[in-house]
Amino acid sequence: MTRSPLFALAAIAGLAFGSATAAPVNYKLPEETAAFKPGPNLDVVTNNCTACHSADYVNTQPRGPKFKKDFWQAEVTKMIKVYGAPIDDADVGKIVDYLTVTY
Repeated sequence: MTRSPLFALAAIAGLAFGSATAAPVNYKLPEETAAFKPGPNLDVVTNNCTACHSADYVNTQPRGPKFKKDFWQAEVTKMIKVYGAPIDDADVGKIVDYLTVTY
């Protein structure tokens, strides 16, 4: 019965020692290969979207007449509801308009 508390204490001490001696990891991000296209509300898109992904991600989305406002509205809604993107309600329409016009 006394082994359980001793085991737990040893595990906690091991975790504390491991985290205290861990070295920071440094890495270099690759250069951007794409940029958002110029357009109205580019600053809103850049400020909101690049927190999670690059312009490359947007550039890989489908194109064509059926991928317009409804498509981009659904994508922005998905980013908020599924992925937890912290986009203000006031910016949603601006982002959708930018993507609809520009892409």
